[in-house]
Amino acid sequence: MEDLTDLMTPWCVHTVATLKIARHIEAGTDTIDALATAAECDPRALHNVLGHLVTKGVFTEPEPGRFALTGPGGELLGMPFFDLGGIGGRFAGAWETIPAYVKTGKPGYAAKFGRPFWDDLAAHPALAQEFDDLIGPGGHAPPDPEFGLDWPSIATVVDVGGGIGTLLNRILEAHPHVRATLVDFPGTVERAAGAFETRGQSFFDPLPAGADLYILRSVLNDWPDEETDALLRNVASALGEQSRLIVSGGVAPDDAPRRLMIEMVLLGGTTDSLEAFAARAARAGLAVVRSAEQADGRFYVELRRN
Repeated sequence: MEDLTDLMTPWCVHTVATLKIARHIEAGTDTIDALATAAECDPRALHNVLGHLVTKGVFTEPEPGRFALTGPGGELLGMPFFDLGGIGGRFAGAWETIPAYVKTGKPGYAAKFGRPFWDDLAAHPALAQEFDDLIGPGGHAPPDPEFGLDWPSIATVVDVGGGIGTLLNRILEAHPHVRATLVDFPGTVERAAGAFETRGQSFFDPLPAGADLYILRSVLNDWPDEETDALLRNVASALGEQSRLIVSGGVAPDDAPRRLMIEMVLLGGTTDSLEAFAARAARAGLAVVRSAEQADGRFYVELRRN
């Protein structure tokens, strides 16, 4: 139980990430006094924190008061997720709201930070930029962007909630004949770049109609039930008779174990079993016609209009 409730280690990791300790060590500043000066902090307190992280394998201490990076410590160099001064601080703070989430099924983010998550990002462009950078390649570019589709038959694609267009760029590299449209919040599409059109709008406003393929990847899991239903209805209204919809995120195989994910706590998002999702989709006028697993292990479903 002590290991399961250890708050010391994650908060020490967040602290050294915020202080950029790994970057200082990589640049050659490796003694405790020099690190404390560079990070503008108390040397004894910093030594205590680093000493704890040595026991966890994040750093080594080759000689007293001198530190070096390990493999895990080196990961701090390129992971803004842990920096409490940016989006990482929002994520860390959101975990404090789990009791409210469990009691109500709704996110407690607004009570903690003053606004719901998406409104908070809109009010803080620097946070929104960090969020886009954080989820960019990992959140929107699977190793296999094919989704088991017959791509020569697909001429037009609409990626709803596609971030800065990373997935669309992967698709266009493999299938340059495709005409693609990215739909996401205005501030997000302003940061997108690629050979595709952009539509800066709410997902719940009318979408470009009649495309061959629509994609909702890592989107439905960001919304509670009511919004998920509304979003599916909105996409269904844009689909033509031969259009297809790929959904990845927000649906899992029927035998998949329950998992708690950050989007549930941040946003009240949900993940359905395939059976439950098929019923939800039917209420929106959609039918599941195929399901499969991608090369990265993510589950997806293909839908068409009823």
